[in-house]
Amino acid sequence: MDALLAALADPARLRLVTLLAERPRPVGVLAELAGARQPQTTKHLQTLERAGVVTSQRSGQRRIYALDATPLRDLAAALLQLAEDADRSGGPGTTYDRYGRSLHAERLAARETGWADGRSFGFHRSLSAPAGLIWRHLTEPALLAQWWTPDDLRMHHLVFEARPGGRIVQEYRDAEDVNGSGPAAGRAEGVVEDARPGERLTYRISPVLPDGSHAFTAHVDLGLTPTDTGTDLDVHWQLTDSTVDSADFVAGIEIGFGQGLDKLAAALTAGPRDTDSTSRRNTT
Repeated sequence: MDALLAALADPARLRLVTLLAERPRPVGVLAELAGARQPQTTKHLQTLERAGVVTSQRSGQRRIYALDATPLRDLAAALLQLAEDADRSGGPGTTYDRYGRSLHAERLAARETGWADGRSFGFHRSLSAPAGLIWRHLTEPALLAQWWTPDDLRMHHLVFEARPGGRIVQEYRDAEDVNGSGPAAGRAEGVVEDARPGERLTYRISPVLPDGSHAFTAHVDLGLTPTDTGTDLDVHWQLTDSTVDSADFVAGIEIGFGQGLDKLAAALTAGPRDTDSTSRRNTT
């Protein structure tokens, strides 16, 4: 496949493929129709033949070239599969497009300091786990790091002190940057305001801009309510101190935190045993 793509990448060779798709032709005729010299045309045809898309045979004093359509069909099928994967409903491409629309709208709105102050976001999840276990996932760094990022990021460094006045530090990287060799994708800093185990957790947190200043302050309130089947988790975000440069962060709150909560629900569904073993792996 790589050899075929390299062969077709040259416009002169692609022109020869187009001519051979009409019918088999000798090299002299191909050179004339392509407006090229015969030695150059012969070299191009040899490259196409090595790539498997062209065959040849001698007929008297002439060498006739013909197109083998099978590699082209295989390439077309592979490209179609790539397109279908990219267009898959609900996949990463869909999230990317959704974020792009939100990003455009927020950048248009971010005209002056305080533009997003008072904006709020609400989240609700009915979780099939007791409040005590959910509390651990909300406050223990090893468990919190498993879900507290969007799908395309991973937690690289996390401090979460679950007590009033406790520090919060997030540093995250691209999810596929497993060695931490690339630059950090972002950083946030905050302070825990209230921590009532199994009931309520509130904190404020701010994304850090490249110059070290804060993009905005998010006041986050998480409430846990026991139910017959588990626990309802309700989360409320309220923004203050928003800067013009905060638009990119604001655009990602609903998508990113929503993805995180979905990962939290999946981790809890996996069961305490699986969760504990993962926690131990992440702590070491």
